[in-house]
Amino acid sequence: MNRIIILTGTALGLTGVILGAFGAHAFESVLTTDQLSTYDTGVRYHLIHALLLMFLGLENKLSLKRKKIIWLLLLIGVVLFSGSIYGLATNDLSSFDFKNIALTTPIGGSLLISGWFLIFISYWSNTKKSNS
Repeated sequence: MNRIIILTGTALGLTGVILGAFGAHAFESVLTTDQLSTYDTGVRYHLIHALLLMFLGLENKLSLKRKKIIWLLLLIGVVLFSGSIYGLATNDLSSFDFKNIALTTPIGGSLLISGWFLIFISYWSNTKKSNS
């Protein structure tokens, strides 16, 4: 499972850098300043969670079951949150109206928050046990 988590983190990191570079260069002349800012938000969250997955894969104090749950929350969260932001920021360039799926953004964000919260709770309970 750790290998899969690390591979997922590196794949998200790779795609995040590619999408960030693409946004900075290819979209610079076709998107408004606000749209580029929105797109950059998607890239930022994409890359932050790629790094978190790398940490998770290297971490050895959480059970594999817990790691798998966190991995799923973060992976699906990035796809829904950043993916919907990419779509919304580039909506004018597509025949598909991404505003129809705008609700996926807060769902994805909630999954990301849940992943962070589960890590926090896991370490909080481990710390309390080791201090007792």
